[in-house]
Amino acid sequence: MVLGELLHGTGILPEGALGALEIGGIAHDSRRVRAGDAFFALRGRDADGRDFAAEAARRGAAVCISEMNLDGLEIPQVVVPDARSALAFASANFYGNPQRKLKIIGVTGTNGKTSTAYMLKTIFCHSGYKTALLGTAKSMLGDAEYTPPLEAWEKNDYLTMTTPDPEILYRAFADLASRGVEVVVMEASSHALALKKLDPIDFAVGIFTNLSHEHLDFHGTMENYLAAKARLFERCGVGLFNTDDAYARSAKDAARCRAVGYGIKEPSDYSAERIVCRGVLGSEYILHTKNARFKIKTRIPGRFTLYNTLAAAAAARECGIDLVSIQNALFSLRGICGRLEKVDLGFAGGAYTVFIDYAHTPFALENLLRCVRDFRGEGQRIVTVFGCGGDRDREKRPEMGAVAVTGSDFVIITSDNARSENPRAIIDDILTGVGDAVNYTVIEDRRSAIEYAIENALAGDIILLAGKGHEQYEIDKDGLHPFSETEIVLRAAEKYGS
Repeated sequence: MVLGELLHGTGILPEGALGALEIGGIAHDSRRVRAGDAFFALRGRDADGRDFAAEAARRGAAVCISEMNLDGLEIPQVVVPDARSALAFASANFYGNPQRKLKIIGVTGTNGKTSTAYMLKTIFCHSGYKTALLGTAKSMLGDAEYTPPLEAWEKNDYLTMTTPDPEILYRAFADLASRGVEVVVMEASSHALALKKLDPIDFAVGIFTNLSHEHLDFHGTMENYLAAKARLFERCGVGLFNTDDAYARSAKDAARCRAVGYGIKEPSDYSAERIVCRGVLGSEYILHTKNARFKIKTRIPGRFTLYNTLAAAAAARECGIDLVSIQNALFSLRGICGRLEKVDLGFAGGAYTVFIDYAHTPFALENLLRCVRDFRGEGQRIVTVFGCGGDRDREKRPEMGAVAVTGSDFVIITSDNARSENPRAIIDDILTGVGDAVNYTVIEDRRSAIEYAIENALAGDIILLAGKGHEQYEIDKDGLHPFSETEIVLRAAEKYGS
């Protein structure tokens, strides 16, 4: 592809010999540059790609694209208004703009993205569409796990990002389009939106689930966090907003697309009425919209499931999906990976129960604990194992501690992806929020913490492993290591019995 075609949509169109320069690939990491690549020099929080442009040139980069001209660089340069947006458009162009061949639905919000996206994927599959899911828990093509074509060095980044970098994302779209996929449901993270990864996409529908304290290490303020989420609705045909969430209502009022509301408490275009909660067995309600009233039944417990199913059903209706397909698809779901996922222990009645959940914010943990309190039986203890991630928002750590000890009968405070931080320092931050509570202990090593919960479980205990959910790894100062909570639970259960 020539450079002029590669940069279409970036606001800059190089002409003449520069525009005709042949480009063999795209890179924004100077260590990954191959001969003939276009190198995008991006400014980051910890490093500036412009400082590595000379290295990219030595490795054979054909051109450097950045937001300012760099002195002494011995390869052609193109100055663009926004290098991150340019990278996204260049990636889309390089792979033939596959996003235009797909109906793409984006789901954003602090909590509920993964569950809502998975539910939507299931609805479209039930309706006969060849559908893919790109999300946090796992990506899927139909009912099978999907991994896009990746270079070896891209695998860890792909595993740990909600929304992949542009070079991977648009390659994945191209691969999915070549396989005949018609619909892609994807989680749109605030990072991806703020970093312009999704700029080339025209979404058929966007969904805003809610907003709570999260990622302020990156965004700085809740206002910035909201603004990042709201960027999704600059490029949607229809925007769906949870009208029971104040931030989502604010985004709805400012949306540039057709804005539609869904909710339980506030008047909405799609509302849940006559709600019947059946504890661990799930719930049912009447979905009321202008043109229809129909029953939704779900076997997944929790009040948050009401919102997730409501959002998925509303989005499906906006895409023209029939009512029966929506009902059947949502009723077919028994659980979602890492979202109140019950571990099959194979024990006889009277033993304890273990759930794995991704709750890693104060809001999500509070909702999880409230949900479990709603369906637990008399005398059943809630034992919560949780930690907080390193190199992330420190302000939420005391809040998580307070929520955990208030909503649980017993808490085991431990590690959770400490990254470059000292795990004990993270735990100390959490402990500032527990106050005078005595219903907790600290076990720094997460594996040992889980084993302790199993070894000391009483009959009827509900053990919640919160924070990691679908993740099959632990990240510390030495990098990423395999870590399966399910395997740890099963081995401990076998060791200590029921």
